[in-house]
Amino acid sequence: MENLLSEIRYVAGISSLVHFGQRIPPVPDHVIDDLKECFHAEEPMAVDDGLVPGAEVTIATGAFLGSRAIVLQVLPAKQRVQVLLDILGRPTLAEVDRCSVAPDNLCMADLVPSLAAIRSRN
Repeated sequence: MENLLSEIRYVAGISSLVHFGQRIPPVPDHVIDDLKECFHAEEPMAVDDGLVPGAEVTIATGAFLGSRAIVLQVLPAKQRVQVLLDILGRPTLAEVDRCSVAPDNLCMADLVPSLAAIRSRN
């Protein structure tokens, strides 16, 4: 994945690549076509990623791969998230890279209100 990231890192208009740990999810062409029809704006759109205090997440990389956790605090300046993990039956505080957590139960339907608000402004 690092090779792919380094190839697109400095492309104009690209700020980041959607990934969950080391996994880059495939997006079918018909989904991309549908999205292009819905959103004609050329400017970047901010979308809430669901990483808010209290959100349930799954750790997607590292020693805690697959572990479920609760977000305690988002640390935007450090691009990290403070989470509470259950390790051997005890709650344990940990700080992980923001890109290494995947929100649980987040699907396109969860994003519709924020996407609709953006579209109505255009």
